[in-house]
Amino acid sequence: LRLLPRQRYLRAERAEVSALERKRNVLCCLITRILKVEKQLHIDNLVFRVIDACQKGELGPGLQFLSFCCHSVDVL
Repeated sequence: LRLLPRQRYLRAERAEVSALERKRNVLCCLITRILKVEKQLHIDNLVFRVIDACQKGELGPGLQFLSFCCHSVDVL
């Protein structure tokens, strides 16, 4: 059994954290954009609209390059 040097594990963690951070930022931007258009939207409808926009690739200007799988757990 041979373990990789510790630095590789740290870099992998940083990459995972960076990916989660980007995903969170995209979701926050998308939620904000939806809420600006739709006032008093029920949480179930908001989750559905965010998931629908992610699946259709309608992430908005500047966010098109970030494609990822979006589930209700991510939105909540």
